[in-house]
Amino acid sequence: MVFDKTGTLTTASPQVTTCVSLSHGFSEDRILQLAAAVEQGTHHPIATAICRALEGRNLPIIDAEGFVTQTGLGAAAMVDGERVWVGSAEGLSGCGVILSESVLSIIPPGETVVYVTVGDELVGVIGICDRLKSDAKMTVERLQKMGLNVVLLTGDRFSVAEAIASELQLSEGSVLAEVRPEDKAKAIAAYQQQGHRVAMVGDGINDAPALAQADVAIALGTGTDVAIETADIVLMGDALGDVVESIRLSQQTFNKIRQNLFWAFAYNTIGLPMAAGVLLPGFGIVFSPSVAAAFMAFSSVSVVTNSLLLRRQFTPADFPPSIKSQPE
Repeated sequence: MVFDKTGTLTTASPQVTTCVSLSHGFSEDRILQLAAAVEQGTHHPIATAICRALEGRNLPIIDAEGFVTQTGLGAAAMVDGERVWVGSAEGLSGCGVILSESVLSIIPPGETVVYVTVGDELVGVIGICDRLKSDAKMTVERLQKMGLNVVLLTGDRFSVAEAIASELQLSEGSVLAEVRPEDKAKAIAAYQQQGHRVAMVGDGINDAPALAQADVAIALGTGTDVAIETADIVLMGDALGDVVESIRLSQQTFNKIRQNLFWAFAYNTIGLPMAAGVLLPGFGIVFSPSVAAAFMAFSSVSVVTNSLLLRRQFTPADFPPSIKSQPE
């Protein structure tokens, strides 16, 4: 069972916790304004966090034009005649910027790092923290009790992924971090080549290739249209407990199918010879066509009734309410 991080395991309502200026010509407020100007053209939770932080400081959003988005790397736009780029450390190489150790240590471990460049100069670093959903840990525990191996798959840096994995009590081998969107599907394929059957849970555009690759794709109902269209199972909200319920329901449904097949096979194995007159020579019993038809109808009724009993037998597990994402 492979989980995306942002918006799936976490609330998708991150907050800016750190903003550091790396250039004397740019204040922290100016860095947030530049980042928000570029990010206003996207719909990623990180972009929402930056814009929300700007509103919290009562700062106006600067106009920008020429928006360009690089999936999994960042976004760029022209602001006041200069090219401003906002994104991850991997995307900085495309801007000709080399990160020093001092810059890498600015943001505390466990926070997502966003870099801001103007031209070819790195002017600021923004740290963003997101919380786990209230039912994330319980969901992981119950999936593991069901015998499933739970894996965290994210494009975020290792320190952030490890912090999340620590809260969920996942081992290091169950964490795949700094994975680009196009490589997420390859990660799923690698598990499949090892003989595993893989289910993927995601909600974003970046998750669509991995969802398509997985044996079973599960999308949150609050996710993007692309993820929902790709998924085999669409949950009607963002509660992770529904992932467990969908698996339990499918298992019990499959058990009902087995029961119905066994009952129908056994019933017809006995009933057909009787209707054909196998009891006539020894016992003098023979079924008229109308009686045989009635017994055949009873077979169908019994199968349907057994299927309907699933509604009573299946009782959803008790999960805490999931923390709903704040509206953008």
